[in-house]
Amino acid sequence: MFGPLASLKILDFSTLLPGPFASLLLADMGAHVLRIESPTRMDLLRVLPPHDQGVSASHAYLNRNKRSLALDLKQPEALEVIRQLLHDHDILLEQFRPGVMERLGLGYEALKAINPRLIYVSITGYGQTGPYKDRAGHDINYLALAGLASHTGRADSGPLPLGMQVADIAGGSLHGVIGLLAAVIARQQTGLGQYLDVSMTDCAFTLNAMSGAGFLACGEEPARENQVLNGGSFYDYYRSRDGRWLSVGSLEPAFMKQLCTALGLEDMAKLALSPQPEHQKKLKDALRIEFEKHDFAELSALFAELDACVEPVLSLGEAVRHPQLQARQVVTQVPRGDGTTQAQIACALKFSEGLPEPRHIGAQLGAHTDEVLRELGFSAERILDLRRAKVVL
Repeated sequence: MFGPLASLKILDFSTLLPGPFASLLLADMGAHVLRIESPTRMDLLRVLPPHDQGVSASHAYLNRNKRSLALDLKQPEALEVIRQLLHDHDILLEQFRPGVMERLGLGYEALKAINPRLIYVSITGYGQTGPYKDRAGHDINYLALAGLASHTGRADSGPLPLGMQVADIAGGSLHGVIGLLAAVIARQQTGLGQYLDVSMTDCAFTLNAMSGAGFLACGEEPARENQVLNGGSFYDYYRSRDGRWLSVGSLEPAFMKQLCTALGLEDMAKLALSPQPEHQKKLKDALRIEFEKHDFAELSALFAELDACVEPVLSLGEAVRHPQLQARQVVTQVPRGDGTTQAQIACALKFSEGLPEPRHIGAQLGAHTDEVLRELGFSAERILDLRRAKVVL
C-alpha cells in the first residue's frame, strides 16, 4: 500500500452514501478503511439496483478498496473487538442519529479514553445539536431547509429534484473529509485527536456561497431566475431543433462575441452586459430562436471549434466517450475478485506520485471478518465461538 494517506487506519460505521463516499475518497488515496457492518441490519445500498453479476453497482463502487467486518454492536463481546481495533485504528467515521453510538458504548468520550489520539467524525442530517438533531431527513430536505432550493429551478414551476445528492456529497462527504484531514494535521502538532460534528444541512447552507453572501451583507434575497447564474440572464440551457440541449456560459464579452457572431447575432452581444431584465430577456429570446434553428450535432460541431463557453449537454454514455474525459481517465477498471473487472468512476484527484491501483470492488458482508480477527490475535477457536454466538458473521 502507498498513497498520501497510507498511514491512516479508519473504522467506518457508515452506510448508504455520505459516509461511504467520504471513506471511498480516503481509501482511494491509500487509507486503510475497515467497514464495521451489522450482520442483522443490512446496508440498503447492497440491494440498490442496478445490479452487475448480482451485486449492486452503487455498493461495488462506493465501497471499493475497503474491508468488511460483520459485527453485531448490540452484543457485549463486540465491544471487545472494537476496543482492540482502536489501538491502531485511530480515526472513526459514523453516520447514526445523535446518541446511538453512546447507547452502544461507542461514543467519543468512551473511546477517546482508550485512545486519546482518536479522531471521531459524525455525519448527520442536522448535526448533534438543535431542535432538528433527532429528525429524519434526506438530501432534498437538507437543500430545502438550507435555502438552496428557494433560488434553483424555474420561476413558474418551482425547484427541481437534481438527480444527484448535493447535500450528501458536497455537504456530508466532502466537508467530512476536509474536517477529518484537518484534524489529522492538528494531531500531528498536539498528539491528540478530537470530535468533528458534520451537519449536512449546515454544509449545504455554505453552498449558497455568493447568493448567501449577498443576502447576509446587503439583504438581497435570491429568488428563482432573478440572478445571473440561476436563469435570470442568458446564462442558461438552450434547446436544439431536434430536442437536445446545450449550455451557454458566455459571461465574458470575448466569449459572448464569439457566441453571437457564430449565430449571426452580432448586434445582440452588447445586451449581455446590461443588468436590465428586459435586455436579458431580449438576448435570451434571440438565442433561443437561433438555437432552435439547428440540430444538436450541428451546434455541437460549431461550438467545438470555438472558445465561447458553449458545450453540449451529454448523457452519461456520451460523457464517458468524450475525448476530454477519456484523456483524464475518469473511468477505471476494478477487480471483482474472480479474475474479471468492473468499470467504475475513477478517483478524480491526480497526484504526481500516483495513487494505488484499485484493489477490489465493494466486499461481501463480513468478507474480511476472520482476517481482521486473526490480525487482532483471536484464535481460531475464539473466532468460532464468536460466530456461534452470532457476534460476528
